Parts: sequence; C-alpha cells; structure tokens
Amino acid sequence: MEWKPDKTSKKAVYKQIAEYIEQGIADGTFPIDKPLPSERKLAEQYGLNRSTIVAAYSELEANGLIERKKGSGTIISKDIWGLAKKRIPSWNRYIERGSFQPNMPVVQRIRKESEEKHLINFASGELSKELMPEDYIREMIRTNEFTGNLGYDHPQGNIDLRTTIARHVKKYKHIITQPASILITSGAQQAIHLIIECLLKPGDAVVIEDPSYHYSLPIFKSAGLKVFRLSVGRNGMNPEDLIELHKKHQIKMIFLNPIFQNPTGTLLSHYQRKKILDISSEFGIPIIEDDPYSLISFTEENASTLKSLDKNGNVLYVSSLTKIAASGFRIGWIIGPTPVIERLADAKQQFDFGHSTISQWLGNEFLRSDYFDVHIQMLKTELKKQRDVMANSLQEYLQEEIDYYLPKGGIHFWCHIKKDIDDFELLEQAIKEGVIYTPSLTLGTKKGYIRLTYGRVNAEQIHIGVKRLANAIRKSSKR
Repeated sequence: MEWKPDKTSKKAVYKQIAEYIEQGIADGTFPIDKPLPSERKLAEQYGLNRSTIVAAYSELEANGLIERKKGSGTIISKDIWGLAKKRIPSWNRYIERGSFQPNMPVVQRIRKESEEKHLINFASGELSKELMPEDYIREMIRTNEFTGNLGYDHPQGNIDLRTTIARHVKKYKHIITQPASILITSGAQQAIHLIIECLLKPGDAVVIEDPSYHYSLPIFKSAGLKVFRLSVGRNGMNPEDLIELHKKHQIKMIFLNPIFQNPTGTLLSHYQRKKILDISSEFGIPIIEDDPYSLISFTEENASTLKSLDKNGNVLYVSSLTKIAASGFRIGWIIGPTPVIERLADAKQQFDFGHSTISQWLGNEFLRSDYFDVHIQMLKTELKKQRDVMANSLQEYLQEEIDYYLPKGGIHFWCHIKKDIDDFELLEQAIKEGVIYTPSLTLGTKKGYIRLTYGRVNAEQIHIGVKRLANAIRKSSKR
C-alpha cells in the first residue's frame, strides 16, 4: 500500500515526510543516483501545502541527507554518512524544542493579515496615527534640546521620568507613590513578563479573567503556571468565584483589568473592586492590576483603580503610554513595594540593560507637558465618536445577528453572534470580505464572540468594515 502521512497524528506532517524519505534513502526506495521528487509534485501527491514539503526537505538538508542544487533539483547527498560534508543545525527542531511558547497560530495569522492595507483592521489594539500626538512630538523634538545621558541609566529607569510618573498617577489615578517604587518597562507586556518570571515558579496557580487579553500571552504556559479563569459577564467578574478558586487551588496571584476590560469593555463596580481587595487581604493573594484605559472614560465617572484603594500594599499596578498616546513610545511602568520593584529591575537589567534614554526623555516631556491634558480630552472626544459610529453601524447592519455591550470607555466592543457559526470559518470569510477582527478563541474559552476595536479606524472605515462583517456572517451562516 502506498505510504501517506497521517494527518490525525500528533507528529507534524512535515516530520512524518522527512522520516519517510530518510527511511527510503536507507532502504533504497529513493536511489542515490536519481533526484528526489520536486516539492510541487510531493505536495500534489499528498494533498498538502508546498510549505510543508519545503519544511521536510529543510529538515533532511539540515541533517546532511540531501542537497538542493539549482538546475538539478533535490538530490541525495553523496556523503550521507557525514565523512566530508559540513552540516548545519536542524533549526526546525530547535524552534519546536524551545521552552518559550509561540503565539497561537491564529494570533500569528491575525497579526500578519492586519498589516494588509486592503483589510479594515478591527483587530489591532493600538491608536490610529490621527489620535497619536505625532505633531506635538515632532515640534517638541525640534524646539527642545536633549540633555539626557546616552549611557546606561538607573536600573529602575530615568529618575526624572519616574518622578513625573509619581506626580501623574497622583493627579489622574489618586495613587500615592515614590520614584523608588516605580520601574520603567518596555510597555505593559514586558511588565507582565517580568512579574511572572521573577515572582512565580512552575506549578503555581494563578487567576486570569475569561475572556482576557492575558489568555493570549504564551508566557503563562512557558512559565509552567496553572491558569484558572474567572468568567467575565456584562457586569464583570464575581468576586465570590475568586474565593472558591482559592480554596480549591491555593491561588498565588490574580491578574485583573478592572476598568474598561479588554476585551469586554466592562467596568467593575466600586463594591466589586473593594470586595476583591478584601479577598486579597484576607488570603494574602497579590493582585496584578493592568490599567491601560482608565483615562479613556466617556462619562464623568472616574473609576478608582484598585491601587488607589489599596491600603495594604497588595496590588502591583501596571500601566503605559501605549493606549493613551502611542505604542511606539514603549513606555510602561510597574508600581509596587520597593523590594519587589528592585527585584524586577535587576531582572530587567539582565534582559536589556535598561530602557532607552531617548524614549524615556520623550515620555517624560510628554507626560509633564500642558499638552497632555489637551491630548487626553481630544482622545476621549474622538474615541467616543468612533464608538458611537460603530454602535450605529452594528445596529444598521447586524441588529438581528449580534448582541453587544456598549462600553463606557476604552477601545473595544465585545459582540456575541446569535447564530451558531464556526469561529475559524467566520474569520476566514471575513478576511475574504476585507475585514479582520479578534475572535473569542484567542481571548478565552467562550465561543461565538468577537472583539471589534475602534481605536485604529476612522468613521468611514468603521461603517464599511461592519458592512463587510455583516456579509461574512450571513455567508457563513448559510453553510
């Protein structure tokens, strides 16, 4: 019987093909004096993508078994026993064996597709160029002289920037802290990585929200943590669920995004926030508060951060300039007990010897400027307009097909598709229609939801994008 790869096997198909050819070289199935089948021919023979065959041949080439020659195709090495041939590493094996986990394939796909100009991008969590302070930054660079140090700075970050952040969080977040309790990071994501790497160990039980941006981060799995999920509904998570999880699993850390949560846009009530802090204090469980959006509120209500309510030092507070200014700043920060900050700073120095002094200078000048208030007011006004355009477009094109929660701040809509549609199939159809978004399968365990982000698109793009999405949903539901 003719050999075929087993697509149901846990072993990658390209590895099966490489092993089959290697065995065939050994037993004479593939004679040494004849070229091997072309990549295209093998792909057609087994009904596979050509890239799978390319990966198999790369594996064999790395092991010194075959050679690729222009004009001659792929041939069996005349020195397969390695007597004279120089061998190269099998990079595919190294890629697969590394301890740090890659992003989910669908996440990688979304990021690649998001850069396609013909697609309307509801997937990316950054602001559009029009909402970034680009003109102000250019003018600031032109009119201000950089007086900073181009050498290595303090392990915790530039003292001027940390002083400015201490004033900033006191004014806008009602958080009282000192520069010694602040660490500058390369955005909030590096902050999360440092916390996990330095304060937890394999086997520790942690809690994240479901759905949650943290669900998509491979660092939890890479670190060998046991991840438990708290369900997030329209009113956020239920603090009582946290008690039950702790009693069963001895939770070591809680990761929360309590204000305009990503992806649901929900805002935890003051009672819920206080209850979570009470539970943290009762059981001694640290809380990691991720706060990218609290300044982007569309109402007069200014929700208190957990850190501002924290009287016992139970909260490590993480925020950044990414969602309120520009992702390219790469300025984030952690606020917490000084010994913890010093431990994290030591690790960060091992990773990158500290943050760029130039980006810290830019961040400091922006945060302490009078223009900052002007920018935040503009941002809230424009994002509220874009939110309303998206809400109106969803009502116009998808009123019968979806339910959604109207966010009071932030940049995300969390939409439930009423019809039973395969998540992968809908994403593929949406890309064909010319729109991309973030499916729920990348953000948690709930199926049939999508995240639509309105921070990077203008009103016209929102209107067209929702119309394209409606076409994709209707076409998928007919199958």
